[in-house]
Amino acid sequence: MSLTLSTVSKIDGRALFAATFIAAGVLFSFAWACALPLAGFAAVAALTATRRDALQLTGAVWLVNQAVGFLFLHYPTDAMTLFWGGALGVIALLSCESAGLLARRFPGFAGGVAAFLASFVVYESLVLAVTAATGPGVDHFTAPVVTRIFFINLAAFAGLMMLKAAGAALVSRDLSKPFASRPT
Repeated sequence: MSLTLSTVSKIDGRALFAATFIAAGVLFSFAWACALPLAGFAAVAALTATRRDALQLTGAVWLVNQAVGFLFLHYPTDAMTLFWGGALGVIALLSCESAGLLARRFPGFAGGVAAFLASFVVYESLVLAVTAATGPGVDHFTAPVVTRIFFINLAAFAGLMMLKAAGAALVSRDLSKPFASRPT
């Protein structure tokens, strides 16, 4: 099998996106720590990658978030923190799956909106369910708090989608013609 320039460009584009996606996860982890917008990341992954790659990207962002938290932000290493770390990983993957299901069912812009909303609703619902099952603490699920988390996820989703579009445009650009002539 020989690699053509377009095949190499496609591979490089996917690798560049994956690296950028994971690097964004690191930056967001430092910025928001426990409020990492995993639902937004999961929706973008579901919309822009194959099912397998989307799950791997979502898992990678969760993993770097955990690494940043424990190595740099000094998360406690008690049983409940470790449990929640694992639970959030599973919840993120389920959010990615829900986003992927709707993205495949509704293509285009509507599918993107549906994927994001599904990811967010699944994520928050499962966090609420686990919180309720593990003891008191559901009182912080107020409308202002959930609305704030929604907008953080929406901003991450929109920013990552724009980053993906910019990267795709850059990768597909014919670099042999840096100054294409335009009709006057």
